[in-house]
Amino acid sequence: MRDLPRQLSVDELAGLFEGRTRFVERLAELEDPLGRAREVAASLSDEEKKEVLDAHPAIGAKNLSARSATEQGTEAVPELAELNRAYEEKFGFRFVVFVNRRPRSQLVPILRARLERTRGEELATALDELVAIAEDRWRSS
Repeated sequence: MRDLPRQLSVDELAGLFEGRTRFVERLAELEDPLGRAREVAASLSDEEKKEVLDAHPAIGAKNLSARSATEQGTEAVPELAELNRAYEEKFGFRFVVFVNRRPRSQLVPILRARLERTRGEELATALDELVAIAEDRWRSS
């Protein structure tokens, strides 16, 4: 397991966060980018928050990066697609959760519970989950 790095390139960060976004570009300019990621995420505009969350693949999507496919597994859970649609319709951005190698079926109650929250709560939670995913990816790579 690796310690968090002091500096990362845009390409390295894009791999950890599933795409090159304005958030990733800001992080690449900083020392300790993963350590400061939550602080930077909180300072983003709503549009930038949506951009970074929507760069992440939906749980259960067919077109996943190799890394996401490994993390999410291949278990078929048809209800996830319906819940993902409801979530995106309600909040206006993609559902992001740190799967942490759990089966997809265990994510259904989490997604249902998060659908009951406010948009502000969900933005904060989704961004925190996104950073947790990136930290885990760094440490386990």
